[in-house]
Amino acid sequence: VKYAEQNVPEILEHVSTCKSPHEMEGAVLKTYYAKKMGIDPKNIFVCSVMPCTVKKYESDRGELSEENIPDVDAVLTTRELVRFFKMAGIDFNDLPMDTFDNPLGESTGAAAIFGTSGGVMEAALRTAYFKLSGKELEKLDFEEIRGLKGVKEAKININGKEINIAVVNGIGNIKEVAEDVKNGTSKYHFIEV
Repeated sequence: VKYAEQNVPEILEHVSTCKSPHEMEGAVLKTYYAKKMGIDPKNIFVCSVMPCTVKKYESDRGELSEENIPDVDAVLTTRELVRFFKMAGIDFNDLPMDTFDNPLGESTGAAAIFGTSGGVMEAALRTAYFKLSGKELEKLDFEEIRGLKGVKEAKININGKEINIAVVNGIGNIKEVAEDVKNGTSKYHFIEV
């Protein structure tokens, strides 16, 4: 969103209004989970660990708050977290195995891929495919695009309509794809960055 706002505002009408997965989770934790557990949302601190530094700026956006309570209070990059572990002398190989805290219960396969690169799009496509065709989507194969580093594409056929999709990994790889959207020459129906 920030990239589009600053570099190609003409494409903002094409940008999803959905929050990113970590912001969605923060909102759920401070509403549904807070109510379920009887906790004042002001007493819940949500820290996301993300590979992308842009998530730090995202969590500061005012529209991602409810009554001046941000959905996500802080964001650490994975590098920062690794540095903290090293500074504290924590070695993952020495940690005991334990069960995963699952405060919201079990999740679906679509939820499991939601936080991975291309996962939001794949979850949405799997759902749309099932709703429109009544069948499960077997496999979604992405291919690297020659000449476009960090961009993969795939095609999916839903009831005779071919849908072209792309996943852009890293904001530094979005320029050419965004320019095509701006110029109306993009072949893609769905792009995830």
